[in-house]
Amino acid sequence: MGGTLLKNSLRKKVGQASKYLILPAIILSFASCKEKDVDDGYIWKELKVTATAYNSFPSQTSSIHPGITAWGDSLYPGMKIIAVSKDLIPLGLDYNTAVKIKGDTSIYLVKDKMHSKWKNRIDIYMGEDKEKAMQWGRKKITLLYRVKKDSLEIK
Repeated sequence: MGGTLLKNSLRKKVGQASKYLILPAIILSFASCKEKDVDDGYIWKELKVTATAYNSFPSQTSSIHPGITAWGDSLYPGMKIIAVSKDLIPLGLDYNTAVKIKGDTSIYLVKDKMHSKWKNRIDIYMGEDKEKAMQWGRKKITLLYRVKKDSLEIK
């Protein structure tokens, strides 16, 4: 009986010690994992543009369908959408392209096109918040946009 008591006591101490050894080992294993670059076939290109803001009001978009983009998507407040000047489309800023604005953690999607009079410009959708759009104003910004690697090849 004394041997069983000793074994149970030893088991309990080993169990407690393993808690203190296993947890740090797990934490260290996660800490030592380096983020691996995943080659998903895309790269982020950088471009300097002029950025303005717009709302889904008839005076700023379409008097018939102010909440519909030039590509036919419906706009709703809170969406992270940008419109691009048509000269940027051949550069890779085409429909549904993912876009980041330096200094902003959000990812936007290209869902709208601007009038052909505008060049090297994007328009950030601000829903129906006219004050927010006015505060944004017009800025020179750097954006990053996602393109397929093979789309850079000259054919």
